[in-house]
Amino acid sequence: MDRTPINLSASSKAALIDGDITHIARVMRLSLQGDLAGPILAPAYWRERLYKLLDTGSLTHPQLCAVDSLLLQLDQFEAEPPVPWDELAPATAALFPPTHESGAGHPV
Repeated sequence: MDRTPINLSASSKAALIDGDITHIARVMRLSLQGDLAGPILAPAYWRERLYKLLDTGSLTHPQLCAVDSLLLQLDQFEAEPPVPWDELAPATAALFPPTHESGAGHPV
């Protein structure tokens, strides 16, 4: 089978890169927050994805700014360790004061 490489136009490449940046911006923070077991995907994974985008060499100035911003977010995440779950404030039984007087009779 003859495989010929597909050459994308500049606008198609830009659109694919925009889509990749948008996707990473949407899911990276949620992935890093993760769950009780920690991040779903490690910062190294996201950093590698962003470096691959930089390696394409065809990013526009706004795209470079977006990738830089995401890399800075990764740096910040790694600099500020997450608070351990056992150090979080306990949940309270009543977040809001009751709206009625305690001991007051209810109309029947």
